[in-house]
Amino acid sequence: LRIVGTERHESRRIDNQLRGRSGRQGDPGASRFYISLEDSLMRIFGDPKRTQGMLSSVGMREGEAIESKLLSRQIERAQRKVEAHNFDVRKQLLEYDDVANDQRRVVYERRDELLGSGDVSDIVAGMRDEMVQDLVAQHMPEDAADEDWDPASLEKALSLELGADAPVTEWLGASPELSPDGVAGRVNDELDRLYREKTAPVAPDVMRHIERVVLLQQLDHHWKEHLAAMDYLRQGIHLRGYAQRNPKQEYKREAFEMFTEMLGMVARQVTVTLCRAQFSAADKPVAQAPAPSRKLQLQHDEASALAAPAARQPARPQAPATRGPRRPPAARDMPSPPAPVQTYRRARPRVGRNDPCPCGSGKKYKRCHGAISADA
Repeated sequence: LRIVGTERHESRRIDNQLRGRSGRQGDPGASRFYISLEDSLMRIFGDPKRTQGMLSSVGMREGEAIESKLLSRQIERAQRKVEAHNFDVRKQLLEYDDVANDQRRVVYERRDELLGSGDVSDIVAGMRDEMVQDLVAQHMPEDAADEDWDPASLEKALSLELGADAPVTEWLGASPELSPDGVAGRVNDELDRLYREKTAPVAPDVMRHIERVVLLQQLDHHWKEHLAAMDYLRQGIHLRGYAQRNPKQEYKREAFEMFTEMLGMVARQVTVTLCRAQFSAADKPVAQAPAPSRKLQLQHDEASALAAPAARQPARPQAPATRGPRRPPAARDMPSPPAPVQTYRRARPRVGRNDPCPCGSGKKYKRCHGAISADA
């Protein structure tokens, strides 16, 4: 088999595979490639000006076929450059994917932990504690003076987001030496008490199921939004190179910040949802009462089909009473048995159209008595 190529591929592997296809049953075959110095391979990755100058110096004219090992080596060097470029592209793509893959592994581990855990109340309590710590640190910073604290705003935030009326101002008035950590501890105790009172009407197993469902829903929702934000970040991260920054490092840094913010948002939404939800005794699993028994009515399809024509017939005049034994009511209501159906039988065996006629004429049945029967 002889293979003729009109160009060289960017990868040497593809050209070698094509050459290998020329071999058949021990015959090595032959292959020849025709390439122009204006092809994209030579124009982008090669050195066409240098090659053209070298060919002009040896007296080569335009349109003449060139067979030179020097030109073949130059084409091979251009293919090596293309392969190195493609390898770098795949390597960078893998490094970008590793960032999302590490985050995906963390999220899936947490999700598997939630699915396999029977009691997630400790996780919910930990999220509630973290949210209280953040609110206290926001309104009562430790490095700020006591006069700069804003306990009224903290009370308002606790009431709006967690539904807790914590008298922080009264606590500070009664205990001026109370630290932000002490305030957070008292707020957590108050929230734990309110949460126990709110969930008291609900069965413990049902409450654990509700907590697990809320955790999984919030985690899945925010994870999908985070993946969309990561794709948007990746589309424009290459522009950081114009600011003399490494796009890869910038992508890793911002992706980590977004992931941390996403986990905090999950904990915040779970805490707000469970603290502001209202539970009632109706959330308990109610034992279903047994269904009332119904009278069963049996129906015979064949008997109904036979009785239907009899019901549609006009009423017959009653015959005069005669002496003799009377039938029981059950016998009078039963429908009469159907008349036997007589099976049709041929007087003689059926004869095919192309079979010999039974009359013995030697003709086909369709040319003899079959034609007479058709005319009749």
